[in-house]
Amino acid sequence: MRDDTASESPRRTRGRPKAWDDKTDQNTIKSLDRAMAVFEHLSDTTGATLSELAADTDQSPATTYRILTTLEGRGLVEFDAAAQLWQIGPRAFLIGARYLRRTSVVDRARPILRRLMEATGETANLGIAREAHVLFVSQVESHASIRAFFPPGTLSPMHASGIGKALLAQMTDDRLSRYIATAPLDRFTARTLTDPMALRADLQETRARGYAIDDEEKNEGMRCIAAPVFDWQGEAVAGLSVSGPVARVSTREVPRLAEAVTKAAADLSAALGADRKG
Repeated sequence: MRDDTASESPRRTRGRPKAWDDKTDQNTIKSLDRAMAVFEHLSDTTGATLSELAADTDQSPATTYRILTTLEGRGLVEFDAAAQLWQIGPRAFLIGARYLRRTSVVDRARPILRRLMEATGETANLGIAREAHVLFVSQVESHASIRAFFPPGTLSPMHASGIGKALLAQMTDDRLSRYIATAPLDRFTARTLTDPMALRADLQETRARGYAIDDEEKNEGMRCIAAPVFDWQGEAVAGLSVSGPVARVSTREVPRLAEAVTKAAADLSAALGADRKG
């Protein structure tokens, strides 16, 4: 027999408490928040002293030290006694690698990235959108002595990135308008597109031709060609690119490299279930 009284009461969302949408301080563990601030700041450096970390995160040296020793016990940070520097530990990499394994796009992209690098001779990259940035999640480096290098975990502003512009070009107009209204369009070189109208025009051209070009917009002397990757629902979920010095990735070479990049992006899209005809 059905229990009508039970059906009238709302079901609690699994994984969250009843008042999960309450964003007040009662749902924040302040000590954990302070620890994450230290950990995240340390991840942006190649190493920092205790006093530097305390000053940069606006915490006392005693609090910062307790945080660091706790993280050290978990292998998330480590201490270089000789240099007196705190650094990210090996467990941080393991946790990050587990995140990457959550989606099949990284594993499926690996052989395609290798073929792309071998076909073009340039570094091949895979990136996904993370708020106003591109998060690079995989890379196969060129064998050339002078080459681009974006190790997994690197963040780059979308408006100054080949992959970022390839993904921005696939956004709806409403979503793109929100991005332009909220994202800081910082200038990195004389070629960075910081004017909203100029960026929109570039993205319109990007969508029409099927690939984006980062023409020394993030780093002087480096050029990047990128194309979007689609899933089975037809949504742009990642981007593939090749990048290298302008001496090799010249304007004359762009059509050849773009053909290789768009083919690789189509291959990865197909591996994710996308309709090649779409």
